[in-house]
Amino acid sequence: MRKVKVLVACGAGIATSTVVMKRIEDLMKDNHIDADVQQIKIAEAVSKQEGADMLISTTILPTQYKIPAITALGYISGVGADKLDEKILEMVRSVGE
Repeated sequence: MRKVKVLVACGAGIATSTVVMKRIEDLMKDNHIDADVQQIKIAEAVSKQEGADMLISTTILPTQYKIPAITALGYISGVGADKLDEKILEMVRSVGE
């Protein structure tokens, strides 16, 4: 599997995306996936999606993207976080081939 580039976004690119970024980094490491995880503001997602494999956001997605994108509020609330892990791993496997 090749290295996967993951964008993690929130409204300001500071608070909630920091929490989610750590969770994603740990998830990748625990599953032996080589990943470049980058923290951004959601407003930067359109311009930064080129070369990225997926977008994980803690805020509502304001538009459509060329890459797979999901909202990961479950990591903030704790509700459904395990299912979110599975969904993200499935996405990683599909784009990392």
